[in-house]
Amino acid sequence: MKKALTKKVTAAITLAAMTMSAVACGDTQPAAEQTPAADQTPAAESTAAPAETAAAEEAADDGIIKDADGNPIDLGGMEIIIRDWWSGDPAEPQNDYEEAVQEWRDYIQETYNFTVKQTAISDWGSTPQDFVDYATTGGDENYVFILRDDPAITSAMANGLMYDLSTLDCLDFSQDKFQKNKLHEQYSKGNSIYAMFAGISEPRTGVYFNKRLLTDAGIDPESIYDMQADGTWTWDKFVELLDTVQKDTDNDGTIDIYGLTLNEGVMTTEAVFSNGGSYVGKDSSGKYTYNLENPETLEALEWTVDVFSKYDAEVANPEGAEWDYYKEQFVNGQAAFMVEDEYAGTPGNFLADMSDEVGFVMFPKGPKMSNYINVWSNNPAAIPGCYDADKAWKIAFAWNLWTEAPEGYEDYNGYLSTARNGIFDSRAVDETGTRMSDAKYGTIAFHGMIPNMSIGSDFVWNITPNCVVSEQVEKIRDTWKSYIDDANK
Repeated sequence: MKKALTKKVTAAITLAAMTMSAVACGDTQPAAEQTPAADQTPAAESTAAPAETAAAEEAADDGIIKDADGNPIDLGGMEIIIRDWWSGDPAEPQNDYEEAVQEWRDYIQETYNFTVKQTAISDWGSTPQDFVDYATTGGDENYVFILRDDPAITSAMANGLMYDLSTLDCLDFSQDKFQKNKLHEQYSKGNSIYAMFAGISEPRTGVYFNKRLLTDAGIDPESIYDMQADGTWTWDKFVELLDTVQKDTDNDGTIDIYGLTLNEGVMTTEAVFSNGGSYVGKDSSGKYTYNLENPETLEALEWTVDVFSKYDAEVANPEGAEWDYYKEQFVNGQAAFMVEDEYAGTPGNFLADMSDEVGFVMFPKGPKMSNYINVWSNNPAAIPGCYDADKAWKIAFAWNLWTEAPEGYEDYNGYLSTARNGIFDSRAVDETGTRMSDAKYGTIAFHGMIPNMSIGSDFVWNITPNCVVSEQVEKIRDTWKSYIDDANK
């Protein structure tokens, strides 16, 4: 297994000299201006010196990646720390996949003389600023930072604080593990790439449904999976079901079973993308574009307000209810449908307390879309721009190996394995979860890349039952356009 897997990695790496131009700590000149553009000859196809070519051929023979002198790449015992906000001490492997991962990682660390530790250092809130502070001042550590969407990170990209990964020939962004999520395209500027994610994307927003309530209303719960499978799961079908299940069961003039409960902001954004819309786009020149008033976006916003106005159980919230009271409503059977992220049904999350059986499908498609869409939101990995080229190359080389799937598990979806231990039925896992992680049904969003733009407080939280969309758009139009113009500068 080790030899075959190393051959796969070797194919993506040309053994280039590791004496590249240094990037000084605190230098604010973008890395893209210091190094060759990514659209030049890809590293994997570049012309290597005869000694390097021979070494690469030798690596292909014995499965070990070697330097120009024919020796295994030696990272000198360096400790690489992948810093995030959630990891603790590593647990013992619990299944064959985890055993294979550990075996692979033990092998590469021994072969190439390095160690990796993933640990929580920052917290979720401080992570963006922690990265900026570190990349500005530098340090002796060998960090890979796990980040999140935040305007501070976009500013860091513009100011040379994030290393340009496109200049490191040990990374090949045409590999499946990058193409499966396309996060590097989100964190690109011109020919430069500033962050990456390896492997299958996390499933995100879908529609949960209470099978008991649907059955009581004369709806076969399996029919929703069938519609998803044959491509007829649309906005119109969703509304038809909402209308059928919403009932005043005791004829007292008060609705007892609502069609829908949810975090409204989650559905609003998912609805926009499900119709081919967006808040911010990026054109072929790499410039961000203002898309709030695109026809697809406005149509989705108007439809969303209409659904909220007719079917949202928020009107039944008790006085003083917390913002997430919708969770209790769904668990208690007060609403038949809930728009929420996939994580809600995984072990330890709030749907674990639900006694009724539930189903889970992708968000229905709008009239402007021919397919379902899932807005991915993965945590980007970045290398501080204050590191010199030799250090950055070594860190990227190790991270690239560390994130390779073990042989035989190239298509293993860990998210589905987690889901099987949650509240999901088999069709939710095998059909919905599989689609959500498939590149055919996934897209990336750019609104998180615009400094000062907070789509929630700026706009999305104001899309409420009976609101006037045009008024909300008018309030934010000029502000968002100015933010986007500034980002493009």
